[in-house]
Amino acid sequence: MDNNYGLIRVGAASPRVKVADVSYNIEQIKTLVDRAEADDVSLLAFPELSITGYTCGDLFGQSLLIRAAEEGVLDLCAYTTGKYVTVVVGAPVRLHDRLYNCAVVLRDGQVFGIVPKIHLPGYHEFYETRWFASGGSFRDACSEVVYAGARVPFGPCQIFTVGEVPFAVELCEDLWTPVPPSSYHAMAGARIIVNLSASNEVLTKHTYRKELIANQSYRTASAYVYASSGYGESTQDLVFAGSSLIYENGALLAENPRFSRENSLIEADVDAEKLSTLRQQQNTFHDQGGPFADYTVSDLGEAAPTDFEERLLRHVEPHPFVPSPEAADRDDRAEEITSIQVLGLLSRLEHIQCRTAVIGISGGLDSTLALLVTVLAFDRLGWDRTRVIGVTMPGLGTTDRTYRNAVDLMHALGITQREISVVPAVKQHFKDIGHDPSVHDTTYENAQARERTQLLMDIANQENGLVVGTGDLSELALGWCTYNGDHMSMYGVNAGVPKTLVRSLVRWAALHRFDAAAAGKRSVREILLDIVDTPISPELTPADAQGNIVQMTEDLVGPYELHDFFLYHFFRFGFAPEKVLFLARKAFGEAYSEEELTKWLRKFCWRFFSQQFKRSCLPDGPKIGSVSLSPRGDWRMPSDASVALWIKNLPE
Repeated sequence: MDNNYGLIRVGAASPRVKVADVSYNIEQIKTLVDRAEADDVSLLAFPELSITGYTCGDLFGQSLLIRAAEEGVLDLCAYTTGKYVTVVVGAPVRLHDRLYNCAVVLRDGQVFGIVPKIHLPGYHEFYETRWFASGGSFRDACSEVVYAGARVPFGPCQIFTVGEVPFAVELCEDLWTPVPPSSYHAMAGARIIVNLSASNEVLTKHTYRKELIANQSYRTASAYVYASSGYGESTQDLVFAGSSLIYENGALLAENPRFSRENSLIEADVDAEKLSTLRQQQNTFHDQGGPFADYTVSDLGEAAPTDFEERLLRHVEPHPFVPSPEAADRDDRAEEITSIQVLGLLSRLEHIQCRTAVIGISGGLDSTLALLVTVLAFDRLGWDRTRVIGVTMPGLGTTDRTYRNAVDLMHALGITQREISVVPAVKQHFKDIGHDPSVHDTTYENAQARERTQLLMDIANQENGLVVGTGDLSELALGWCTYNGDHMSMYGVNAGVPKTLVRSLVRWAALHRFDAAAAGKRSVREILLDIVDTPISPELTPADAQGNIVQMTEDLVGPYELHDFFLYHFFRFGFAPEKVLFLARKAFGEAYSEEELTKWLRKFCWRFFSQQFKRSCLPDGPKIGSVSLSPRGDWRMPSDASVALWIKNLPE
């Protein structure tokens, strides 16, 4: 992969204008072009009719203004000579004795195409139909026009390619229609949509505008670069605040402050590879028909040589599965995730007419979340919590802290408690198979996990119950579970929840679903918060002399925050390890060295491929988010696939 990592830098500008003063407007545009070129921007959008100003009114009927606009475009076109930045600027263009509101695409001294606006407002405060004709008549095929000294394609059905990234253009009102032209542009291959706009400000309109752009970029799996008219437009009846926005697949990448009196420029790095992958995964994307005929495609040349390693203009979230503390919908998302888990379990309980639910309680995060989900499911069903059978099964590595938390939590929640030590059975098993118990190897560890699973399954048979699984999505990705041990259950409520999110959900439940009033020795909230703070460990090897946990999971397989990050980008967007590593550097900064990131990413790749056989026979469990490893749905991979290609993609 080249060092652009599938990225391209785009910009949206809102220059200060003087209505009908083409020379002044061109100078302001040139200033912003220079700024964008200096920042290695490959594609730069300006507002609708930015050459003349949008609010010229009946002056658009003056030939002098129309000729001056063409001369201004010619001047600007010459100014782009030798520059990498592609400029999309708004101008009135006359063709066949009709005037069109157009976007003109310029690059390196050449006009590559002119895109006319299709949908013209003729209501309320806008009267474009008074001056302009619709470009809709050019949908079937592009025409040609001699403009700014060149013969160029004219029509809405055009795709322009910068580097390897195709983009297309629509203008203002086009977006606000029931079926925007950008929908067809996207299906024709455009991964970036540029919108030249002149959208005025009225109360609450900006919120709706952002929602509209966010939704359109999401529905079309595209980046949407929106530039709107600002200061200097006539305020005779309307105010234009210069809104500039850049979205990618529904997510806001950049936004300028509105109501500025100065030139405005925003920039963002769009992940074009990500957009391509999303479209590939969504096979219905290309099933839609459309009224547009074949598109004219223009290759504009290479993208700007941008050093994304040095400066990346997009946020890379280090914990993609976990809503940030600042997220307004953080609590709503936790509530929704828990509700999905609860509904999945209670539906299964009712369907198979179970009398009880059986769950192994270790005092760790996963079993705690599974227990909370089970209790909430029983509450929804109106069943007594005593029908939940929690079994704590101390083993050869159980520590006092996790044991006390397990026992106290079961008591505080009011479920039925059982305690069965697996030590005698495991020691007998070691004797039966001739294993030296002083050898703390895989046999030593897995024997305990399988004994615990056998106990839970047999108790479920005894009590007409269902064994609730506790394993999470991160463990499934890494294969960090004992085959036919904790790998197996009768319904896995955590199968779609990654480890970083498990911790977040348990903390949320402690603070929002259970009060701090003591119930028994300790309150549920107090116990849950202590579990959140407990180091992650399978506790399958003996504790130290002071009774502390020795076997730290993250020391063995790596930090879960890294593995969840790797999983998200590997699964969701199909990124190669080289790109995942680049994103990890940006996401985690100096928290991990290059060597550490490479080491754990190599470990992730190796384990993900080698442990697929465990995922091929998973029990049922609810899908929670966009990443799921169920062999019946989202992930179907041969168990004997080679990892060599992915390992070679990483630095030595």
